[in-house]
Amino acid sequence: MTTDNNDTDSTTDDDADAPTDGEPTESDESSDPAARTPGGGSAPEPEPIEPAAPEEFGLVQAWWGDGKGKTTAAMGMGFRAAGHGYRVHMLQFMKGGADSVEGVRGEYNAIAAMPGFSYENAGHYGWHGLLDGSGDDEHEAKASAAFERAEDLVAGAADADLAAPIPLDGDPDDGVHMLILDEVLYAADRGLVDPEEVVALAESKPETLELVLTGSHGEPDYLDGVADLITNVRKDAHPFDAGHRARRGTEY
Repeated sequence: MTTDNNDTDSTTDDDADAPTDGEPTESDESSDPAARTPGGGSAPEPEPIEPAAPEEFGLVQAWWGDGKGKTTAAMGMGFRAAGHGYRVHMLQFMKGGADSVEGVRGEYNAIAAMPGFSYENAGHYGWHGLLDGSGDDEHEAKASAAFERAEDLVAGAADADLAAPIPLDGDPDDGVHMLILDEVLYAADRGLVDPEEVVALAESKPETLELVLTGSHGEPDYLDGVADLITNVRKDAHPFDAGHRARRGTEY
């Protein structure tokens, strides 16, 4: 009696290719977009933030233009540097507050929660030139004092060993690896500080201090040959032009 060879082997090609229990199927993977990304949807494990020293700091950066994002970019770099354990400080010109924003901005809370990142605000209430009731002489006095403060911070960095780690909770007067002078270019553009003094400050900084300057709708051509990076943040459209005021969580 002959047998049918097809009856003696019940295993089909489809059965041989079937996954074993626990193995993801192609359909399972395709249903999870994150699994198909290069990182597979996983995030690197965070490492403890410990004091460290940068190996390649020392440039002068300038962020200017009529677009939104100059301060945001500078603070983003500040957070990135602080995340590596480098000491960062931000001194703000011309941001003492206005009736369109709250006194405590979101970035201040975020900076306070970030080891190694500190800030101080030296601006006058209001915004110079917007007819908000603040006097130009008051703005100039505040900006002048802020610039003197910037000179002190640069001098403190010059006296520090920037090739070594700096305590994350250290006084910024004792040295920082990155110094952000937010809106200083606006102050120079509006004549509240002398642009040549900004140049002198940049040229006097210690070799390994990363100096970040932001502000100004006008091109700071006085920084040509002085700044290593000059970025024009250009506006194509801005909600301010349509009457929108500053929004909590995006502008402050």
